Amino acid sequence: MTLDNLYKEPLRPQFHFTARQWTTHLLNPKARQEGWINDLNGLIYYAGEYHLFAQRWNRCWLHAISKDLIHWTELEPAFFEEFQDSGVQSGTCVIDYDNTSGLAQDKANPAMIAFWSRQDNRYQGISYSLDHGRTWKFYTKNPYMVHPERDPKVFWYAPGKHWVMMLYGDGQYHILTSKNLLDWQDEHHPIHDSFECPDFFELPLDGDHKKQKWVLIQGNGNYSIGDFNGTEYKEETQRFPCDVGPNFYATQTWANVETGDGRRIQTAWMRGSDFPEMPFSQQISFPCQLTLRTTADGPRIYRNPIQEIAKLHAGHKSWKNQTVPSGEVLNLAQEGQTFHIKAEVEIPEGSKLTFNIRGIPVIFTNKTIESGSSPATTKTPIKTIEILIDRTSIETFVNHGEISSTRFVLPKEEEISIKAEGAPIRIDSLTLYEMKSAWPNKPK
Repeated sequence: MTLDNLYKEPLRPQFHFTARQWTTHLLNPKARQEGWINDLNGLIYYAGEYHLFAQRWNRCWLHAISKDLIHWTELEPAFFEEFQDSGVQSGTCVIDYDNTSGLAQDKANPAMIAFWSRQDNRYQGISYSLDHGRTWKFYTKNPYMVHPERDPKVFWYAPGKHWVMMLYGDGQYHILTSKNLLDWQDEHHPIHDSFECPDFFELPLDGDHKKQKWVLIQGNGNYSIGDFNGTEYKEETQRFPCDVGPNFYATQTWANVETGDGRRIQTAWMRGSDFPEMPFSQQISFPCQLTLRTTADGPRIYRNPIQEIAKLHAGHKSWKNQTVPSGEVLNLAQEGQTFHIKAEVEIPEGSKLTFNIRGIPVIFTNKTIESGSSPATTKTPIKTIEILIDRTSIETFVNHGEISSTRFVLPKEEEISIKAEGAPIRIDSLTLYEMKSAWPNKPK
């Protein structure tokens, strides 16, 4: 395959991750073919690198690395299925620092261990790496467990000094524990009414590390907040959407971040991203930092684009203290494909503010946002708006992350503008940043 046009294809997202092809040059690749990407799995930070693993629909685990979550280098797939059609489905990576598994020869060089399920949703497998994820081996005693579930989420529970696994099956998350990552027992405290690909972690409430709460996020993006004692999770809230957009699925966060800066950073498969006549299919949402904040209705997750996005800022235009009369349009850009918008606004009740983003409307009222799905309502009036615009996506955030919307689009035109309807709308400030590409000019 020629590298001349890699990452330069007309519809290739410029700061959202997409998969490449290695040995073929297919247009419109399907699941299991090179160029396809779906579920995130095994996201982990280790020794200064962020590792992104993802599915090529259980054919293999795709693998990319980054120092800053912005500039990615896709490596050849980490590992493939053990034999034809056996499958390596979604799962987790951990770093076995204490060598509890015995898979490392030297405790100073711990194993990176990947947990996954075969396609039959019954046999559980392990792959591991001793060189920072560059090469992988299958555990010689695979399957290490026969359990009719899938999507293992594995993590270390420090208070109990044991490993915890969540497995999805029969509409439930089953909780298992282990001392060595190889032998597991079911704790018989299932979480009912569950939905694929679990993610589970602690977050400090309002940044106070003495007030930690557990967050459970399901594959459909819904989350709850509660308490976990090492064997049982008790939900203390109902379930809320992390994101209200139409293309947000199989979300995961990077683990082992306590060895870095501690931020809990989330990304998701933008399911339904079909790029006509392109050598790639599907894309991954932009990384967002999750924080847990106190609200009048209890603790809630807030999502915001990671601060590293500023690395891609190029030129910019700004507007301040401007009123847009009802029925009038304020043009922001005549042309361009990639932008980052940050705005502070005042939208009176009964009025509407519409961003026309290359022919795609994103609509705001005093307390609602509508972007490709039903309007979502905020608890307080919308004051801040942030929008990420890539070639084929619009990600919108209001009130510093109270609500976000992730959306795949195929643009219809070039112009970006805003329009006020119903009453004049006040623009306290608005900055439109042009965005550079995150991809290298000469890929390897």
